[in-house]
Amino acid sequence: MELALGIILGCCALGAGLAMIAGIGPGIGEGNAVAKACEAIGRQPESKGAVTTTMLMGCAVAETTGLYALVIAILLIFVAPRLLVNILVETIQSL
Repeated sequence: MELALGIILGCCALGAGLAMIAGIGPGIGEGNAVAKACEAIGRQPESKGAVTTTMLMGCAVAETTGLYALVIAILLIFVAPRLLVNILVETIQSL
């Protein structure tokens, strides 16, 4: 039983770590978006309002990926181990 508990907890921690790798994508994407927006405003200052609005909307959409990854990681750390351990205990008791 101890081995099974260790495997459950280890896999949940590993999954949470892998989920947080998804936070890299929004950071890179938003950085590129802001860089290109600054470049566009530098070339045509009169389009500042339209470029800024579009950039902010794109950054907000890109950020949702990182937030989803954070929610999944929190669930894997705090919720999943308890549920999986309860399933394991019930299965062992039914044998």
